[in-house]
Amino acid sequence: MIKKIASHTVKLAAVPALALLIGGCSVALTSTGTPEPVVPEQPKPVYKKQVIIATGYANISAQNSENAAQRRLMAIRASKLDAYRSLTEQVYGQQLNASTTVEDMIVVNDTMRAHVEGLVYGAKVVSISPIGDDSYETKLELERDTLIEIRSLFLAAK
Repeated sequence: MIKKIASHTVKLAAVPALALLIGGCSVALTSTGTPEPVVPEQPKPVYKKQVIIATGYANISAQNSENAAQRRLMAIRASKLDAYRSLTEQVYGQQLNASTTVEDMIVVNDTMRAHVEGLVYGAKVVSISPIGDDSYETKLELERDTLIEIRSLFLAAK
């Protein structure tokens, strides 16, 4: 009797499994009744945000303090400011002034000055990392949409 119940249980369990197997190979019928294979949906593309990245550097030993911890903090701050300067250059460009003095076909004096000025907002600090024993590196990123907004505000103000 137990064998009969077990046999019926196995048969009953096999019916849904067989239905799943047959249903997995389904086809769609068109209006004319001819089978048309079901095409799986293509995955949607993943869009990465577009950003510009700026990097700034500073030396710890160049900072003016007797306290080692304060020099380290000042270097972190200086590297962050250098990264913002680099980011501002990428957003607005930079103004260059150069002059060369030549006497008797010999360059006597050659100077160049760069100037950048602008307002940057929305930048995110990506990382602040020590480089070796005496430097820090700071990376900032600015999303492309924010960059376009900043540039349009700058052009509208002119």
